[in-house]
Amino acid sequence: MTDKTAITLTVNGREHAISVEPRRTLVDAIREDCGQTGTHIGCEHGICGACTVIVDGEPVRSCLMFAVQADGKKIRTVEGLANGDTLHPMQQAFMDHHGLQCGFCTPGFLMLSVGVIEREPDISDDDLLDVHSSNLCRCTGSQHLIKAVRAAAKEMRGK
Repeated sequence: MTDKTAITLTVNGREHAISVEPRRTLVDAIREDCGQTGTHIGCEHGICGACTVIVDGEPVRSCLMFAVQADGKKIRTVEGLANGDTLHPMQQAFMDHHGLQCGFCTPGFLMLSVGVIEREPDISDDDLLDVHSSNLCRCTGSQHLIKAVRAAAKEMRGK
């Protein structure tokens, strides 16, 4: 029997007091213990990016982080982007500019894009392509993603 550790995950502004085994990944805790299933599980090796969330302002592969490492940190998932029925500018731009198709990689791309634009709103297209290359997508071309992120960055800057 493995001992469990009591932690508090603050996901999208809501505290979740949970008990986890020390080796439980953050993605599993977010999905199974906190009920936020928008964060997808893909490769479970940090390669695909589907599980990207923002932890204390930085995009993180939640399959590579233990839940105990996130104790007391602020976690944002794709569910935390919208404000009620109002989509986040990045979500709206992904829809408007066809930045998604099958949708499996979309939560990771959204969180990665929001994280980078919040930190570096004037990132160059080349640097943005480099950042996006860390997430895998089989469906869309990067041109749609770049258009979407540019439109969202403009909207985010205006607010």
